Amino acid sequence: MGAAEQRADRGLGRGLLILMATATGLCVGGNYLNQPLIDEISRYFGVSISAAASTVTVAQFGYAVGLLLLVPLGDVVDRRKLAVCLVLLTAVGQLVAAASVNLPMMMIGTAIASLFSVAAQVLVPFASELAARDKAGSAVGTMMTGLLVGILLGRAVSGMLSLVAGWRTAYWVLGGLLLVIAALLWRRLPTVPRAATVRLAGIPASMVGAWRRFPKVRSRSLMSALLFASVSACFATMTPLLAGPPHDLEPATIGLVGLLGVIGAMGAGPIGRLTDRGLGTQAVAAGIGLLLLGWISMWFGSALLVMFGIGFILTDCGLQAAHVTNLAVVQAQDPALRSRLNSLYMTMYFIGGAVGSAVAVALWDRFGWHGVVLAAVGFVLAAALIMMGELLGDRRRPHRQQA
Repeated sequence: MGAAEQRADRGLGRGLLILMATATGLCVGGNYLNQPLIDEISRYFGVSISAAASTVTVAQFGYAVGLLLLVPLGDVVDRRKLAVCLVLLTAVGQLVAAASVNLPMMMIGTAIASLFSVAAQVLVPFASELAARDKAGSAVGTMMTGLLVGILLGRAVSGMLSLVAGWRTAYWVLGGLLLVIAALLWRRLPTVPRAATVRLAGIPASMVGAWRRFPKVRSRSLMSALLFASVSACFATMTPLLAGPPHDLEPATIGLVGLLGVIGAMGAGPIGRLTDRGLGTQAVAAGIGLLLLGWISMWFGSALLVMFGIGFILTDCGLQAAHVTNLAVVQAQDPALRSRLNSLYMTMYFIGGAVGSAVAVALWDRFGWHGVVLAAVGFVLAAALIMMGELLGDRRRPHRQQA
């Protein structure tokens, strides 16, 4: 065993990996606390529903800015210090939101928390770096499980806590947990020296260069963006579908349906192990197949709730199969650029999600649920074409090199 792998084994035990995955879930999950609380926040501050809902937009925008500006710093500075500082600042934002006396103050807290919650995207490549080479994919899968479970539980738990002691409760609890997590990360995370290969001012140019230099960064990022657009189309329109006839579900019940996504999240770890065994291509192909099957099932979800539930599980499992594998492939292109590659990939990923949501909402008004399903299938088929193009390029490359 080489020195690097010995260091990795010492640096990333199972306990530390779970701690990092928990931190990832708490940081990102905090951006979704407000979604089930919009009505309560509106009444508390005496503002309109649309004004209260703007906190959701602030959270999304803050996270996107953090992905572009803060995540690439992981390649330049000590990731241990960076991750802990970002988690602490995320906690500060959540506590400011909890203590807010008016909506503008809550907006400021939300903006701070979302901007620095990209600590999650610093910890994901850090886990990949600390893991032994043959376990990097598994480490990424575990981290993504933590992130996805955090998002799903963030919505559900905040609603439940609001019933106990008001909407602020979830923010107080999360802020306190993040302070504890930051202290534990400071104690447990190893310090990995950074090679000063690029200055801060050179990061944007190096990211543009990496996008041009690595074909798989482009193809895998675009592929995952399209697949996430497909699933985001479901998230954007499932509430009006399930709340309307013939389902007529209450908001709490719709939230429980959304928790079916935990099944897909729990599959991220095993999928990562497939990547470590060299079966990444098969995992992505299987993911695309599951997404297509899921949307075929959800076509009938407008009339049959069980078909929607089956389709929801299949699409989420399919997305995680492709996402975890593609992220591992992107990060493996150049270990020295892990954070910058992660930033490029995740930025494209969330752009895809935003496009999918916007398209679904526009189609819902004109064509209803079946229009949304057809658009989602189109996104999946476009991703399949990109995958086929990459495979053909990989087959031709050896022939060109020989020539």
